[in-house]
Amino acid sequence: MEIEDEAWTRAEPETEALVWRAAQAVLDAHEDVEGKAIVILLADDDSVQALNRDFRHKDYATNVLSFPAAQDPASNPEGQIGDIALAYGVCAREAAEQGKPLAHHLQHLVAHGVLHLLGYDHEGDDEAEAMEALEREILAGLDVPDPYADER
Repeated sequence: MEIEDEAWTRAEPETEALVWRAAQAVLDAHEDVEGKAIVILLADDDSVQALNRDFRHKDYATNVLSFPAAQDPASNPEGQIGDIALAYGVCAREAAEQGKPLAHHLQHLVAHGVLHLLGYDHEGDDEAEAMEALEREILAGLDVPDPYADER
């Protein structure tokens, strides 16, 4: 984990533990990824905007980005799963707008990002329902309320 923007830890002193618990909860639910690594970057909005622009050709900051690693052993000898990056300003603003503690929103977005690294997506309705169900289950185990409860 790299904490590039100290605003994360100023706003939530338990940031590092919260991130690791959320990532580990997703990995624990998937036996086929045991012993594999994820890199997590806690950045500012400008850094995430640059990543989004450079890799997705979308010139704006977003809450979380996922970058799956190549899965062939020649390109990825360490067996890394991938990287995720989170933008502090976007995440903090969303949490405030949604009336949620930053800690809960952070854990949700980490779980969401790690699930993307594992191949889950939410492009279609069926995919979205399956991914959201997994997120709810994982977050419930972390004592985080259903992040989709208000959307129903």
